[in-house]
Amino acid sequence: MTNDLDELLAHYVKAVTGKQAIDPVFLDVRGLTSVADFFIICSGSSNRQVMAIAEFIKVDLKKHGIKPLSVEGIKDGRWVLIDYGDVIIHVFYEPLRGFYDLEGLWTDAKRVKTDDKE
Repeated sequence: MTNDLDELLAHYVKAVTGKQAIDPVFLDVRGLTSVADFFIICSGSSNRQVMAIAEFIKVDLKKHGIKPLSVEGIKDGRWVLIDYGDVIIHVFYEPLRGFYDLEGLWTDAKRVKTDDKE
């Protein structure tokens, strides 16, 4: 990542990769939507793992004073959306990730490379 992206996303990258999320993808959607600047998409191999990943992300980011504006779907563990304003995190149950194919919907978005995932 570049230095400014490093600063902006470092806490999010650490939180998402901290609980063995499957295949995290970091998309720069600035200029493509006004909803957010970045989408982070990852998945878990079971509903329980999806819930654990989402809870870990919330707790880890809260330690740094970063609190979500809203959280949807955490009780079901199929598709959890955590909205932090400029960053929206999607945690999918693996089979649903392929079905909804957000990466395919946002093919124009630049993929952000991180030190944790290259």
